Amino acid sequence: MKTVIIIPARMASKRFPNKPMALIDGIPMIQRVWKQAIESNLGDTFVACSEKEVFELISNLGGNAIMTDPSLPSGTDRVYSALKQIQNYKSYESIINLQGDMPLIYPEKIIKINNLLIEGFDIGTLATNLTIKEEENVNITKIKVTWTKKNDIGQAEDFYKNSKGIVRDICQHVGIYSYKLESLIKFVSMSPSLNEQKFNLEQFRALDAKMSIGVSYVENFPISVDTKEDLINIENIIKNKR
Repeated sequence: MKTVIIIPARMASKRFPNKPMALIDGIPMIQRVWKQAIESNLGDTFVACSEKEVFELISNLGGNAIMTDPSLPSGTDRVYSALKQIQNYKSYESIINLQGDMPLIYPEKIIKINNLLIEGFDIGTLATNLTIKEEENVNITKIKVTWTKKNDIGQAEDFYKNSKGIVRDICQHVGIYSYKLESLIKFVSMSPSLNEQKFNLEQFRALDAKMSIGVSYVENFPISVDTKEDLINIENIIKNKR
């Protein structure tokens, strides 16, 4: 499949302003994510940004950056906005929305999410192991999966945040997505569904429209950066691997 990876990067995070440019062991976080995307060798890679600092960083590294409207409501909208600015964008069969705050994402994980589209799903995403304590954490999005290949490939049946007191076939959702071109166009053209608005989970827009969401399992997925404490933890992991 002809694939493009788009990394949305937003500097105006309320919890962590200027997050994409935060240094991790001397290297900006968005640069680390961009480098991992490049090393997956899946296809073209672009950073979708709203600020000149990110645009200039990626451009000076020899990469591709696209400016997008800072008022866009979500990362998915930013990805689609960037996609439409790419020449001959309709030639892409697969679009990967790679979060810019996961500096420890490894190329093989990016490849796994792309393979879900080859398996025939409309959308692909990742899931990882979930502890009982994490299941009780309302800040963690959970995903119920029906596995077709045990603990490897399955289909998403439900997403939720509030605890249901069960962990069987429940995983922690990892917010990285792959879309078939037509699936992404359909997704962004639809209004938020009732369940999406009720639970404040964008994934319901796809489920309510009967779009299939494939899930690939990854063990002990690296943490994303939501706070400065997360940044310190990741920096320590990187230093310990030397």
